[in-house]
Amino acid sequence: MADHSAPPMVSEPSPGEMRDPATRRELKKAAVWLGLIAAMAMTVLLVQPLLVIFAGLVFAAMLDGGVRLLGRVLPIGRGWRLLIVVLAVIAFLLGTFYLMGVQLSEQVTQLQQTLQTQWSRLAAWLSSKGIMPGASDVNGMLHQAMGSVGKLTSFVGTALGALTTTVFILVLGLFFAMEPRIYERGLQWMVPTDSRAEFTKTTERMGTTLRRLLAGRLLGMTVEGVATGIALEIGGVPMALVLGIIAAILAFIPNIGAFITGALMVAVGFSGGMHTGLWALGTWAFVQSIDGYVVVPIVARRTVDLPPALTLSMQILASALFGLLGLMLADPMTAMIKVALERSSEREAERMDADPAA
Repeated sequence: MADHSAPPMVSEPSPGEMRDPATRRELKKAAVWLGLIAAMAMTVLLVQPLLVIFAGLVFAAMLDGGVRLLGRVLPIGRGWRLLIVVLAVIAFLLGTFYLMGVQLSEQVTQLQQTLQTQWSRLAAWLSSKGIMPGASDVNGMLHQAMGSVGKLTSFVGTALGALTTTVFILVLGLFFAMEPRIYERGLQWMVPTDSRAEFTKTTERMGTTLRRLLAGRLLGMTVEGVATGIALEIGGVPMALVLGIIAAILAFIPNIGAFITGALMVAVGFSGGMHTGLWALGTWAFVQSIDGYVVVPIVARRTVDLPPALTLSMQILASALFGLLGLMLADPMTAMIKVALERSSEREAERMDADPAA
């Protein structure tokens, strides 16, 4: 008869088991450092998807701000208010393209031709002064850089990638704005229980700051776009409509966007003569003065006050590390980091007040 009794339990340690307390302690320390290195490596590898998710959060904050603002005058459900905001944005975009689509398309084509002509003139003048190679050499380099099929395929791929990224950002932002409490609760579950209260307070302050910052950006974009378009139209500067739209879009990126807008306005202005060029230059200086001395101070008092040097530094770093998307999101990232640091300082001050002996 077979023996079905249980096999004896092995009591001695296995070859791979570490029972020495010092060894275990050092192994735990090494595991922490290895985990940190692995997390940093994963962040570097997944930085583009993380930026897309953060851009979706920024778009959701814009929608949420509109929903909250609409809630002050319409006592209806959040879902209906979000639907009204989304439909209003879509109607505005479709109405703008319907009313100005043909004129806008013509001005975009004219703008491209004007910029090419002005660049050829500038290159010829610089080459005559010996500052850069001749125009023929520059054209040869441009054709060599952009003439191959591979470059064209890369450009098409980049354009399609940008369109796909934009769609993902819009869809993510819409989902975040529809049910924000679900995602907030999910984030809180990932935090230890004793730290959830502080985490919730910090994220709420971040959300408030982000909504106010984006509201200020939208206000600045509206002011710059409308003022630029009207002033250029009064001065007879060509392509005033498209330049106003470009000024409004680039106003989302302070500092760098203003310089790009100014360069485009001056180039287009001087293509129509000295008078229009000086008018375009004066318009740019006037609009930037209004934005810098009126709009920005009002917004800064209501939101987070970001020093210009800090903003520009973060934009340079973000653009170098993450590209165009990083440049556009540099301000929201800086504002949220500043809020987190301020809350950490407040928490440390509260702890010192509660326990002065510490």
